[in-house]
Amino acid sequence: MESPQRKRKMEYSRDSYAKVNLFLDVISRLANGYHEILTVFAEIELHDKLKFFLTNKQEIKIMSNVEDLNSSNNLIYKIAIYLQNRFGVKKGVIVELEKHIPIAAGLGGGSSNAAATIVALSELWHINLEEETMHEIAAEFGSDINFFLKGGTALGRNRGEILEDCAQIYLDNILLVNPNVQISSKTAYQAVRINEPNNSWTQLLETGDPQYCFNKLEEGLIPLYPIIDEIKYQLGAHGALKSMLSGSGPTVIGFFDNTELCKYAQAYFKEKGYWSYITTTRRRQ
Repeated sequence: MESPQRKRKMEYSRDSYAKVNLFLDVISRLANGYHEILTVFAEIELHDKLKFFLTNKQEIKIMSNVEDLNSSNNLIYKIAIYLQNRFGVKKGVIVELEKHIPIAAGLGGGSSNAAATIVALSELWHINLEEETMHEIAAEFGSDINFFLKGGTALGRNRGEILEDCAQIYLDNILLVNPNVQISSKTAYQAVRINEPNNSWTQLLETGDPQYCFNKLEEGLIPLYPIIDEIKYQLGAHGALKSMLSGSGPTVIGFFDNTELCKYAQAYFKEKGYWSYITTTRRRQ
């Protein structure tokens, strides 16, 4: 009989956290078609829930409360197939995805799910990946996945996959507002105009003051999606100290110093039928 110590783990659960970009500047266009950025990532408490169940068949199956995610286009599926093939895994997995992070919203939900999958399958399939290998795999599938292997607050360079430790920024009373539209990263970066770099990220890291937050992608996206500017205006009118686009949008972040004002603003956007969520940043575990 197999000892308890050697018994194969049959399931694995993991919360998959969203992120905001407290700072995002576009520095240049790279030869590979991507853009060089400098960004300050911050993990937030909003999260999806993932459960992975080991199977003896080699099939990969995703079961989500969002029907469109139950497909081979999901990063969870792509990474599972990649790991299976690369490491000769003879087992399969059923993944239950309870989705709470809006899709194509600038909050990194897909990338976060991808990072959770790498960590979970490394253990569940007994691949036992080293941290360096996890990061190498993450960089092949997306620019933000590496951050989610790290968490907390981190400085991202190049496409965002090269990470540096930095001061951890803790902010509460953050209101996220999404007008229920989707914007692809491709659209956001095609619209950007590259000029002089913004260096306020150094002051942001020194002080943690959201007044130094910045997102270069706003300039190009607001003419295409005026609703972004309208949400920013209304956040300010309802007491936000600062408002800005998160990542490639369309989610807009409002920073408040008062819980009641934050809740009051959320009530306004709920009446308009927008998705909204009050959250905080997370410190690195």
